[in-house]
Amino acid sequence: MTIRLLLADDHPVVRAGLRAVLDTEADFAVVAEAATAERAVELAAREPVDVVLMDLQFGPGMHGSEATALITARPGAPRVLVLTTYDTDADILAAVEAGASGYLLKDAPPEELAAAVRTAAAGQSALAPAVALRLMDRMRTPAEALTKRELEVLQLVADGLSNQQISKQLFLSQATVKSHLVHVYAKLGVESRTAAVAAASTRRLIRTP
Repeated sequence: MTIRLLLADDHPVVRAGLRAVLDTEADFAVVAEAATAERAVELAAREPVDVVLMDLQFGPGMHGSEATALITARPGAPRVLVLTTYDTDADILAAVEAGASGYLLKDAPPEELAAAVRTAAAGQSALAPAVALRLMDRMRTPAEALTKRELEVLQLVADGLSNQQISKQLFLSQATVKSHLVHVYAKLGVESRTAAVAAASTRRLIRTP
């Protein structure tokens, strides 16, 4: 049985490299490519695809996690395997919650990529070892782990947004934003926005420029 693939990445060189690797597998067929998340959603609904290899960052426009949620929401939708350079808790949780069947880093060896594609196509979970370990660590210490919403708020703080801007973007009251930050400070053992961002960046909870 041939596994039909859609490559979604905004870098042509990355797509070409992936195609070259995947074409060496007799049971794989790359049937479509997308340079934007919006295009990936469109093609996943139109083309006969089994697995979408989805990047997370596409520059301006839709994020890979948003595209994943839209793709996986349809009945009989293809599986989505996230393939990214980011291994922060914020990215991993967003992708898993969006319905991704797997999460792999771009430096994975070809045999690991091929195995992950087959695992995702079979409807099973395909997580990179480092990603699985991070999720396990969160499960072991749930009281200390930042929630998805707390990570979202802290990521926007790191991006330079004020509480007022965060409240508008996440459709929350400013009081709720402040409450989330209080919880973040307590869990990270810090007392300021700057210290929270620094601590979270060191622990690879969020992305920083």
